[in-house]
Amino acid sequence: MTSTEQIRVLLVDDHPILLDGLVMLLECEPDIAVIGQASDGEEAIALFQQHLPDVLLIDLRLPTISGIEVIASIRADYPQVRVVVLSTYDTEEEIYQAVQAGAKGYVIKGSTSDELLKAVRTVYQNQSYIPPSVSEKLVRRMGAPTLSTREQEVLQLIAEGKTNLQISAELTIAASTVRFHVGHILDKLGVSDRTQAIVQAVNQGIVRL
Repeated sequence: MTSTEQIRVLLVDDHPILLDGLVMLLECEPDIAVIGQASDGEEAIALFQQHLPDVLLIDLRLPTISGIEVIASIRADYPQVRVVVLSTYDTEEEIYQAVQAGAKGYVIKGSTSDELLKAVRTVYQNQSYIPPSVSEKLVRRMGAPTLSTREQEVLQLIAEGKTNLQISAELTIAASTVRFHVGHILDKLGVSDRTQAIVQAVNQGIVRL
């Protein structure tokens, strides 16, 4: 990067106060320019297409379209997109999904300003920036058994306190099929009962209570 070249950043977050703070932080850096701000997923996609920023700095939890869906949608049309996720959420599943969608950087909102700036500059250079605390969770998730879509649905309903019969009715499948899925879920998570499965799933970000 030359002395006059700037990293053009598009910010995406649904909290105005945080957006204002990020603008102040980034605009203080001579090599960074904020070229747009979006507060939801649809606006993020539109502004990206309009401005084609060098780096997309985005939260995961957004109105209308999730951050992960935004990343995947943009990447489908712009494979070289450089994305840094800035999020409060650091479960194994969310980190994994963000990286799978195309994020090159992942920074937790409790991190220092210096770490965020380093992430933006590193990803701009087409390199990954995953801090050790995040990479450990990513490695664990990548080595974990993958639940099928149906198994995730069953597990979410278990976490909501539903019985096998209630799950059967809600998903329109036989009770025996529910029992089959529950058995597979317990085996894949390496636990012996439904309570342990819920705890494990919540810790990994597979389900939400």
